[in-house]
Amino acid sequence: MQFGFNLPISGPMSAPEVMARLATEAEALGYDYLTLTDHLILPDANAPGYPYSESGEFYGSGPTNRHELLAATAWVAAKTSRIRLVTAVLVVPHRPAVLAAKTLASIDVLSGGRLVVGIGAGWLKAEFDAAVTTPFAERGAVTDEYLDAFRALWTESSPRFEGKYVHVAGGLVFEPKPVQKPHPPIWVGGESGPSMRRAARVGDAWYPIGSNNSHLLDTLPRLQAGIVRMRKLTEAAGRDPARMQVVYRVKRYGSVVPAKASDGERRLFSGTDADVLADLRNLREIGVTGLDFDFEWTGGADAALAEMRRFREAVLARV
Repeated sequence: MQFGFNLPISGPMSAPEVMARLATEAEALGYDYLTLTDHLILPDANAPGYPYSESGEFYGSGPTNRHELLAATAWVAAKTSRIRLVTAVLVVPHRPAVLAAKTLASIDVLSGGRLVVGIGAGWLKAEFDAAVTTPFAERGAVTDEYLDAFRALWTESSPRFEGKYVHVAGGLVFEPKPVQKPHPPIWVGGESGPSMRRAARVGDAWYPIGSNNSHLLDTLPRLQAGIVRMRKLTEAAGRDPARMQVVYRVKRYGSVVPAKASDGERRLFSGTDADVLADLRNLREIGVTGLDFDFEWTGGADAALAEMRRFREAVLARV
């Protein structure tokens, strides 16, 4: 089981010197990967609408003051040497397919093959209206086609692609290819039916968040049922379900998490360190291969790193 953490690229902790310190010290502590989030332009972050919190508000302060995901990923790659870099998640329709494929390939090459391409279709219509040229209502179809174009560009010696949204004529050169073969791992985020079918079709891992209010996976029975469904969808897509990894994103843990979920079961990652440790062991038993955590960043870098160190020693090292 691998463990990661979310590196803040927004808010007061996104100053370059703080980001560099968090990334390098977490790497030294032995975290396997770090994640970086994706938004280009946001409305008033205090207005309800965020799908992954009970209140509908963003976690943390200053979410609208943020760096662009791929630029930040390349910058962090240059500051680190071992830790893997996960886009969590790249909103695929945000960027033209060929440009995104090229930037991702470049990051994989420049980082020595440390990139993981976490992807999603996006959820914020106001952001799409301002930044994206394809229709918000077609974001799922756009995401599927762009992913197919990514894989063609990354793997074919003379790529050609003809779709509704992407057109790559023959005779063009796309080099260098990614270091990782056949391409960087693709972790498909999302908990809805279309997202899960997308993961089943092209994903190396399903990458859900447990706290999506519309598709909760916040208890052991709910998550276990989700994994069973994911395996069935993968088999139906003609792929080996045993090869589908499951990586789970934890937005909050400990005493700040309400103890009981709406299905009457204990909410995952609520309670004491012992409770969290038991959850980690249970998730490993049901097939979860990796987890990443959003640590509390409001206390500054010293406090955040102290908690990352404590949590690794008291909980993660004992799994």
